[in-house]
Parts: sequence; structure tokens; C-alpha cells
Amino acid sequence: MSVVLYRIDERLIHGQVVMGWGPELEVEHYVVVDDELATTEWEQDLYRLGLPDTATADFLTVQEARARLSELDAASQRTVVLTRTVAAMNGLAERSGLRGREVNLGGLHHAAGRTERVPYVYLGPAEVEGLQALAAEGVEISARDLPGSRAVTLEALLG
Repeated sequence: MSVVLYRIDERLIHGQVVMGWGPELEVEHYVVVDDELATTEWEQDLYRLGLPDTATADFLTVQEARARLSELDAASQRTVVLTRTVAAMNGLAERSGLRGREVNLGGLHHAAGRTERVPYVYLGPAEVEGLQALAAEGVEISARDLPGSRAVTLEALLG
């Protein structure tokens, strides 16, 4: 399998992802799944500035990414798929698109209506519902900010 990590992280491409997960997983390609960002070339360029010279990035809408899941799995490049929101990851998982996969929660930060579950994951009712829907689709979910950190299961996050 060429997709080595599915991650929900509001910051998308940033230091923890590139410097923490990148070398550990030998990442060559990042796919950012975000409907807004997929249409904004100058913002994409800003995110690409944070990549090492050995990595590339694509910015896709949820619909485009769903249509390309098989292609990403078959590609020779080791790929990380990033979404900013639980809802976007749910869009990828529709109709068993991510069944049997693991999704990493890496950074959902404090906002109105959200409660701290671990220091880097705050969830509100919509996120809890979305994560439960992912789990119901056969997706394994855990929170882990860096590869060497202890994984926190969805069950433990939700209490």
C-alpha cells in the first residue's frame, strides 16, 4: 500500500508532519484534501515551501481524492493523505472508501464547543459524531501527535 498515513490535522503540512512523520515513514508525496485549498494556488505554494526537496504535494477536493484513492494506493510514492477536518475524512470514507485503514488524529485544537481529549485533540459534538461514523465504516482511529508517541484509541478519547 502506498498511502502510509491518513491524518486529520488542522495545520495540514507543518513541522510535525514533515519533520516528525516524514522521515519515519519515508514520505515522498503529500495529498492535502481540502475543498477550499484545492482552488487557491497561492496558498498551495505556501504549504509547498515547508516540504523537503525530495517531496511533492497535491491539493485535491474531497470528491477528487475519493475518486483517486485506488490510484494513490497503487502509486509507487509513499504518500500521506491529510485533511483539515473530520468531515473531510468522512467524505473519503463514504461507501467503504477507507474500510480497514487507520486514521491518525494529529491536531484538532481548542475552539468554541470543543472539549480537550488529549492536549492536541479537542472535539465537539460534530467531530465526535464524525469519528463514530468513521469507526462504523470500519476505520481504526487513534490520536498520536508524533510517531514515537503513545497512540490513544478512539474509545479512550471518547471516554
